[in-house]
Amino acid sequence: MPLHGMSERKRGTRGFTLIEILVVVVIIGLLAALVGPRLFSKLGKSKQAAAKLQIELLGQALDQFRLDTGRYPTTQEGLEALNTNPGIEKWDGPYLKKKVPLDPWGRPYIYRSPGEHGEYDLFSYGKDGAPGGSGENEDVTSWE
Repeated sequence: MPLHGMSERKRGTRGFTLIEILVVVVIIGLLAALVGPRLFSKLGKSKQAAAKLQIELLGQALDQFRLDTGRYPTTQEGLEALNTNPGIEKWDGPYLKKKVPLDPWGRPYIYRSPGEHGEYDLFSYGKDGAPGGSGENEDVTSWE
């Protein structure tokens, strides 16, 4: 008798059919196809915004450097002059709490002084690492 009762219980339980599982997978795929591109575009915009904010904060540190020393760091001294005294008598740094950050795409910011657009140029070439571009590839600059 125990074997008979056990086989009846097995027949009474029901799992998911292959069709039901495939329908769920298709629905999840459609949701990912609709929502995914929107999320990725937001991610690109957030990296652009992060780069703009970092450039602004580095600009404030450069301005403090200038107030103390009477000039901006030269291109050769670079942004490292904000953390390490390049041999300037009136240097009163460090001007950053941490080391000079990389841009959100993992590359160093480009710094030139004197700059073509002002006393200094500070910029990132964006995701593609090349001049110009649009969207995520757009350059992020200190002069715009």
